[in-house]
Amino acid sequence: MPRFLVIARYQAQGARAVMAAGGSARRSAFEHAVLDLEGRLESFDFALGDADVYAIVELPDSAAAAALSLTITGGGIASVRTVALLTPEEVDRAARLHPDYPAGPR
Repeated sequence: MPRFLVIARYQAQGARAVMAAGGSARRSAFEHAVLDLEGRLESFDFALGDADVYAIVELPDSAAAAALSLTITGGGIASVRTVALLTPEEVDRAARLHPDYPAGPR
């Protein structure tokens, strides 16, 4: 199953929710959404800095990843950025592919 890195920044309402219910409750809510999309939560960590949460999830496809992002962002508690992750073997395969693409004008 494809893996995605989900990076979230809490809005004020989201930060208040973490403070009120705790970090474990937010992780549980996130995991519930991932499971509802037939995915699996691999890791969920809070962070200090530009983002508040870094999570790695397995999801069936990009549509499921987009649904997760849209649902969380639409709820108004956080803004989300989702990054598709590649395994070393996928990068090996990509390195063997050579699409025709001209470097300059034709």
